[in-house]
Amino acid sequence: MIRRIIQIDEEKCNGCGACAEACHEGAIGMVDGKARLLRDDYCDGLGDCLPSCPAGAITFTEREAAAYDENAVKAAQQKKRGTLPCGCPGTNVKQIHHEQEACSVSDSDMVKSHLSQWPVQIRLVPVNAPFLHGANLLIAADCTAYAYGNFHHRFIKNRVTLIGCPKLDHVSYAEKLTAIIRENDIKSVTIVRMEVPCCGGLEHAAKEALQASGKFIPWQVVVISTDGNMISE
Repeated sequence: MIRRIIQIDEEKCNGCGACAEACHEGAIGMVDGKARLLRDDYCDGLGDCLPSCPAGAITFTEREAAAYDENAVKAAQQKKRGTLPCGCPGTNVKQIHHEQEACSVSDSDMVKSHLSQWPVQIRLVPVNAPFLHGANLLIAADCTAYAYGNFHHRFIKNRVTLIGCPKLDHVSYAEKLTAIIRENDIKSVTIVRMEVPCCGGLEHAAKEALQASGKFIPWQVVVISTDGNMISE
């Protein structure tokens, strides 16, 4: 099809890379020190890259080009971020490494965090996130961390944490948890829930996922009372 698309004059290009940075769709890349339009179907023809070029090397042209493919752009962005299709920065996958010095309430009024990864919400964690490989998995109702005072040290430490609330999310986590357990080398599963009946949905989903995965993995269920005590483990 004939459509409006950018054109880069490589002779004018000074290789600063500003246009590649400004192109949210990833259509422009740096090749041999020069900016280049890598894929026609990633260029939306709106020209966000034009004002960023200090050398005036980018212009519009009308030529035969593949149609802009928004779905392909979103898929590429998702793959690059390692996140869900929403593209929210809060879903960016990362591992967290804390300093080894321990601190306590008595000497610093701050308790050390043991969280080892982000994100933590079951719905936001990619099935193949790198931190899941070889993980001891903690599947916890989100209220448990507020009810049980020593939650970080007792449960989060040395585990990958996934949290959720089946009552508020109105979903079953079984399918997502099944995929996570099936596709990763999970070493153990600890399920921490509140004593309230609605929390049973999380426990049920985790048990269903363990069974559906076809794997034999050590697991346990811990129940926390609404007044912050550990009822069973």
